[in-house]
Amino acid sequence: MHACVVFPCYNEARRLDVGGFTDFLRTAPQDLDLLFVDDGSQDQTGTVLEGLVAQSLGRARLLRLPTNQGKAEAVRQGCLKALEGGAERVGYWDADLATPLSAIPLLTGFLESEPAVDVVLGSRVRLLGRRVTRRAARHYLGRCFATVVSLALRLPVYDTQCGAKIFRRTLALEEALQRPFASRWIFDVELLGRLLAWYRRHNPKAEARALYEYPLPQWRDVAGSRIVPKDFLRGARDMLLLYLRELRRLPPPEPGSYSD
Repeated sequence: MHACVVFPCYNEARRLDVGGFTDFLRTAPQDLDLLFVDDGSQDQTGTVLEGLVAQSLGRARLLRLPTNQGKAEAVRQGCLKALEGGAERVGYWDADLATPLSAIPLLTGFLESEPAVDVVLGSRVRLLGRRVTRRAARHYLGRCFATVVSLALRLPVYDTQCGAKIFRRTLALEEALQRPFASRWIFDVELLGRLLAWYRRHNPKAEARALYEYPLPQWRDVAGSRIVPKDFLRGARDMLLLYLRELRRLPPPEPGSYSD
């Protein structure tokens, strides 16, 4: 099954690991390609991406957005473009490679091996044998946010904000991507809420099997990350607005769906 992973990029010219992407594509599964979305960058990101695509032997494509529309819309437009191109599995990945490219075949392979699973969420869980390094403040603020999200969605999810996600092409996904996201900072939660709403209305018995969190073997805070403490305040504000606008009307899961 053809898989396409979207990389939203905005002013990433100095941080893009062109060699890393090129090396990855030499050994990546042949049914996998990459789609870079230049989100109206004001630096040389577009030029760098053009060079990367030219070296990819047809394994990478570039979608240019005329103006900066934000990561949420860049991801949505990229995923729609991938689906339009016939991808049966589509995902998005942070271009700073906080999650290494080597994890992509792990997530796509898991999705292919588990027919009941439609959504694979990369999860930054510190376990023995896993190399997950995060700044302490970011980790604990993230845990507080994750707890609020879990309660709002009525879903025992550990990590919604990791920028490594793969989806099977489903009617639920296609419908979830039709409308632009209202949330700038927490569109991951908004997307997950839309998917849950579809399952809970159309196929509630499938929900617990359809979503899977995959503990990443490796993740690291990348120098130059644009996430700053005030972004957590923005995220909290967006979460409140999202709850009032949509999540409070989210149907509950099937009784016993997540019980042991």
